[in-house]
Parts: sequence; structure tokens; C-alpha cells
Amino acid sequence: MNRVAEALLVPLTIKSWSRHPAVPGLTLAATGVLLATALHEALPAVPTLTLAVLLGISAAHLPGTREFARSSAKAGLAVAAKRLMRAGVVLLGLQLSLTDVTRLGLPVVVMVLSVVLVALVGTYWLGRWWGVSGDLPLLVAAGCAICGASAIGAVGQVTRSKEDDIAGAVAVVTLCGTLAIAVLPSLHTFLGMDTVQFGRWAGASVHDVGQVVATAQTAGPAALREAVLVKLMRVVLLAPLTAGMAVVLRRSWIGRDDAGDERPPALPLFVVGFLAMVLLRSTGLLGATVLEWAGTVQHLVLAAALFGLGAAANLSTLAGAAGRRVLLLGLASWAGVAGLSYAGVLLTTG
Repeated sequence: MNRVAEALLVPLTIKSWSRHPAVPGLTLAATGVLLATALHEALPAVPTLTLAVLLGISAAHLPGTREFARSSAKAGLAVAAKRLMRAGVVLLGLQLSLTDVTRLGLPVVVMVLSVVLVALVGTYWLGRWWGVSGDLPLLVAAGCAICGASAIGAVGQVTRSKEDDIAGAVAVVTLCGTLAIAVLPSLHTFLGMDTVQFGRWAGASVHDVGQVVATAQTAGPAALREAVLVKLMRVVLLAPLTAGMAVVLRRSWIGRDDAGDERPPALPLFVVGFLAMVLLRSTGLLGATVLEWAGTVQHLVLAAALFGLGAAANLSTLAGAAGRRVLLLGLASWAGVAGLSYAGVLLTTG
């Protein structure tokens, strides 16, 4: 009897799931991830996550997919951009061990902390001074200072930023990070940096993890190793940043009559998950195979989330005066972070 019931229920469950409003958007996001992966195989210099953002933006603007992305697929793309982004940030914690941080040494850790702090405060202040509206100054600051689109998505979840602000910041920061892939390697020899210095410079200045790998690998394995370690040090700072914002936002809700149950949690659950994954990785209990599979899943989940964020971008909003200010803010922050980290690397390795 139980087998008969299961035979009847499974098709019904599949049928009801296929009618879920999120399915078209999630299917489109999955297709985007597959295409981004294939393009990365053909163009190894361009990271999969960068391609996922660009494909998402294309899906939202090309005549053949624009209407579908903005109507039937909208609900599923929103799920990808929000829920899958949180899952990706949690899994990102498995890339970092506390041992890796201690291996860098105190001078490098202080350098990274200083660059991130100055980049956050400086970019936010500059954005407000230039009249950039909404949460865009904060989102661009988080993306340039910490880990690109992943940081923007995480901060946007905490601040409950508008979808347009998040998507606009992702587009600008992705563009700047992509420029770094071409610009930094061309400066390697000109600036007289050795491989260790160049790797640390790439890790301290380039936004997204994939973009860091694409930039640093041009100088060889030693540069790539240093770049990833420094970059992951920046990634771990995502936890205190989002937790601090959550506490500030929570306090701002105290005493408000309309707060209700909408007051942000003191520590977002996905941040707790991120820290838990860092601690789990630090125990050494996970084998290389498990970590490799987790890394693959994390990469695919983040790619789907970034496709969803890209699909929410409206390039027409970046074409006006306000959009040009956001683009200039991203470029100025990118240049500032590159300059600060270059000076910091020379001071800590000279």
C-alpha cells in the first residue's frame, strides 16, 4: 500500500513543483551558469562568476529574453539573488582556515585590515559627497573593500537595500574587477614587483575571488598562492562587517512603532553559518575531497546568485548623470584600493 501511495504522490509532487512560480527563473539561472561555465572553458582569463553577472545583465536587456526575465522568470531570479546568495556566502567560509590567517603574519594582517577600513570609509564618504543616492555608496564600498559582488549581496541582505541599488552596485564593481584582470598584470614588471609582492597586491586590491585568481596566475603559482591567502583574509572580514551593520540597524529600530517583527536580527543567520564553516574548516576534519566538492557547489551557487543579481540590473539607470556618478565612484574606489594596497605590500615585504 505504501509503495502504491508513493507511486501516486511522487508524480503529483513533481507536477506541483513544476508549477511553482520560482521554477522558470531558477531554470534560467541554471542555464546561465552552464553557459558561463562553458564560456570560461573557452576564455579561461575571464572568471565564471564575472561571466555569470554579464550573462544575467544580457538576459535582462536582450530582446529575445528581456520580457521573460522581467515577467515569468522574475520570481525565480529573485530567489536566486537572495537565498542562493546567502547559501553561497555560507559555503564561502569553507575556503578559509584560521591557520591560513596566522600564516600571513601580523604585518600583512594589519595591512589588509587597514586597506579594508580605509576603502570602506573613504568610498562611502566619497559617494555621499558626490550625491550618490540610496544604499549605493555603502554597497559599492563593501564590494570594492571586501569581495566584490558576494559582499554586495551579503550587505544588501542585511540592509534590505532596493533591488536596483544592489544590481547597480554589482554591475559597477564587476566592471572594475574585470578591468583589474587586464591592468594589474601589465604593471607587474613596470613596478618592479617580485612574485610574492604581486600576488599579495592582487589579493589585497582585486574584488572578486575569481578575478583575483585570473589576475595572480599570470605571475605563476607562488603569486597565486599569496594572492588567494590575502584575498581570503579580506573575505573573512565580511562577517564582522555584516554583523556590525545588523547591530546598528537593529538599534535604529528600537522604539519605532512600526518595527513589529521586521527588526533585523542581531546576527544574520547566514553570517553565523559563514563563521561556523570557517571554524569547521579550521578543525582539519574535512578531507580534500569534501572541500573540493564543497568548493564546486559554492562556485555554482554563487554563479546562479550573481546571474540573478545581474538580471535585476537596469543599465538605463546607469546611463544618466546619477549612473555616471556611481560608475565614477566605483572606478575611484578601485584605483584608491589598488594604490593603498600597493603601498601596504611594499611596506610589509620591503
